[in-house]
Amino acid sequence: MKRNLRTTLLTTGLTTGALVAALVLPGTTALADDAVPRVDLRVLVVTDGGPATDAIAAELDAAGTPYTKVDLTRADRPVIDAGYLADTVGGRDRAKFQAVVLPNDNPFPANSPEMTALANFERTFDIPQVDAYTYARPEAGLQYPVYGGYSGSVDGARAQVTAAGRSGPFGYLEGAVPFEDNSPTVGESYAYLSTPVAGADFTPYVDAAIPGTTKRGSLVGEYRHDGRRELVVTFVYNQYQQQFRLLARGIVAWMTGGVHLGASRNYFAVHVDDVFAADDRWNSTLNCTPGDVDCTDPNATPDPIRMSAADVDHAVTWQDTRGFTLDLAYNAAGSVDFREDNNGADPLADRLVAARDEFRWINHTYTHAFLGCEQDTSVVPWRCATLPNGSVKWVTRQAVSDEIALNRVWGQSAGLPLADDELVTGEHSGLRVLPQQSVDNPHLGPALADNGIAWLASDNSREPGQRQVGPATTVPRYPMNVFYNAGRAAEQVDEYNWIYTSRAQGGSGICEDNPATTTCLPAPLDPATGYANHIVPLERQIALGHVLANDPKPHFIHQSNLAEDRIAYPVLDGVLDGYDALFAANTPVVNLRMKDIGQELRQRAAWRAAVQGGLITAYRVGGTVTIEGPGGLAVPATATAGTLRDGSAFGEAYAGKRSGWTSLAGAPLTLTLPAATPAPSPAIGSGGPVSAPAPAARVPEGVADPVPPGSDG
Repeated sequence: MKRNLRTTLLTTGLTTGALVAALVLPGTTALADDAVPRVDLRVLVVTDGGPATDAIAAELDAAGTPYTKVDLTRADRPVIDAGYLADTVGGRDRAKFQAVVLPNDNPFPANSPEMTALANFERTFDIPQVDAYTYARPEAGLQYPVYGGYSGSVDGARAQVTAAGRSGPFGYLEGAVPFEDNSPTVGESYAYLSTPVAGADFTPYVDAAIPGTTKRGSLVGEYRHDGRRELVVTFVYNQYQQQFRLLARGIVAWMTGGVHLGASRNYFAVHVDDVFAADDRWNSTLNCTPGDVDCTDPNATPDPIRMSAADVDHAVTWQDTRGFTLDLAYNAAGSVDFREDNNGADPLADRLVAARDEFRWINHTYTHAFLGCEQDTSVVPWRCATLPNGSVKWVTRQAVSDEIALNRVWGQSAGLPLADDELVTGEHSGLRVLPQQSVDNPHLGPALADNGIAWLASDNSREPGQRQVGPATTVPRYPMNVFYNAGRAAEQVDEYNWIYTSRAQGGSGICEDNPATTTCLPAPLDPATGYANHIVPLERQIALGHVLANDPKPHFIHQSNLAEDRIAYPVLDGVLDGYDALFAANTPVVNLRMKDIGQELRQRAAWRAAVQGGLITAYRVGGTVTIEGPGGLAVPATATAGTLRDGSAFGEAYAGKRSGWTSLAGAPLTLTLPAATPAPSPAIGSGGPVSAPAPAARVPEGVADPVPPGSDG
């Protein structure tokens, strides 16, 4: 069956490539080498504390692109003058930044020498400026909104990438840029929609319909004037909103000309835990899960949920249709026990083993035993059992090792395509879990070493960062709010209502007791419609947000969610369908296995530390970009399509660019960019200093449009 091109499976990380770029500017007069300026690969982010500049900084952080932040609200901030922006190194003029991000088109007082210095710097070195959120006005190349434009909420609006945007920095998008509207009572997005002022060299890249007219107004566009280039953004946003996440890659590509340190992808991986085993079912009468250690009602009789052979066939067909591979974390004892109870028969295991090459497989321990402290279940909630001297009674090293080794041997005998150095423990046990167990089982690390485990799954809701556990590095996983103890939509809704409604509404009151982490529903969800109408859209939105944030961490569900009503699929389809509607075929979802995700996260951490430690030097001199740093450090870089390294294609094609990781070997490496790649060049005959325009008004979300300068008010 034909796979969807936009979610084509990519199973490798960012391709290794070199990091020194050479290019020749087309149509320009060659300059003597010493007349070509040096431009450092670093972005200057000037912030006033608003969400827009912080969002762009967060995007640079996530990609690994170095930047310097100047906070205008701090009295001890540096003064932005000519010396701060540029100097001379070895007799060569140097621009210390390759791009400038401002809160708006001019955040300084009238006739500010700082704005004059920035304008001169940008013009001299051809440095682009991003106006993170600015008022539509002639100084930014746009008409005031009162002249046929619009100022106000754009919640729920459907913006569009223009033809110029698709052929330019936003070519990775399919076209539509929907704005969120998560609450009818909260203003989420405020914008100025306007058309270019007469005579302005202004190119809209993203626009939207101006209410009450047949015209479209710019939301993101490029304004060229006085030898300078500005990306003018006229809507407010924060780093978590979908509309920003969609446009963030293009904003960075525009400001850097597509050549910068750092790289990003849109990742999505889904782990299915407890395969071969059965998951206990939620009891809507007892409001607990019989079989769980905290469900102590004497009438609690377990009612397990287990996939069938037909569920396997459905999973295989779904994967083939979607072009997406699931990771199955398995517990072999589930099949062994089932065969013992059913005269040797286990159709589920037979079908999974026959289809083993359709999936990726992860060792989830043999019996799914709890591998931390020994649990004392005589109390609710459980507590760690103790020895006579009061110390914690831990599951032994041998017991932990046996759980890992037995499951691996069973998987190998079944021919499962395992990565032997990956492990998911049952309930992420062995790792610390509050409040009962404040430290790791001290026997966990040695047992991992006994079995050659290098990558250990952890729960991102407990530990969002990576850390070492013995020889293993953790890989945080996002828990999807599709419950392990629900095989049917009605069960999911019933438990959801129990957790997320107040006591007065018949719920547990957990949401009342923990307002910082949960929010009470205004009313219980309808058992017949609540899953499709509330839970699925919410979980889709959360997961898609992770995908769009350059976040490789996997999500996890359970085999019960692929059984019976197969409640996981509407969420997964929602994520993939939503993605396909937004992104072009050149920007597929990247679906990595766990160890590759772990390596990506580890490389990012090492790179971030090197950048923050001032260990990286990177700059362009005409046709050459030089990057220096500690030997052996993996460095991420992005360059334009057609870039070569030693005559071969650099990196991996993604979103219309080439990007990848490479290890520094103690000497500069060389990339050659195609001749059409834009590069900074000294301005010739550009005249005198540019006077700074008047400051732009910045309007918070939901606040009425200010009176335009020069208008009666």
